[in-house]
Amino acid sequence: MSEQISVLVVDDEPVIRAGLSAILDSQPDITVAGTANDGEEAVEACARLRPDVLLMDIRMPRRNGLWALAELSRRRLLGPGRSRVLMLTTFDLDEYVDDALAAGASGFLLKNSSYEELTRSAGSSPTRS
Repeated sequence: MSEQISVLVVDDEPVIRAGLSAILDSQPDITVAGTANDGEEAVEACARLRPDVLLMDIRMPRRNGLWALAELSRRRLLGPGRSRVLMLTTFDLDEYVDDALAAGASGFLLKNSSYEELTRSAGSSPTRS
């Protein structure tokens, strides 16, 4: 049996959060550690839960994904042996994607990605040291 990968799902839309959580939780090697409504909640949940992966929307009210990414970096919660971030976006030309990748995001997924792409991307977290 492979090692469980824990995921924190971050999106301001309750239906999307619930749907992503259900898809990920259906995988034998992925467990949803928690959910968050915005970037501020994501940072606090990451500090508390220490997930392997944050699957986080870029655009959210209050504190967006870019703010959260910067704060996670500042608090040293990202990097080898720590959490990694996959950003979610609606558009493949989202102006925030380049900024997110430059700020330390491991990658991004479109919200219309296939079930297989979602589970493969979230489940490919490197083993923590």
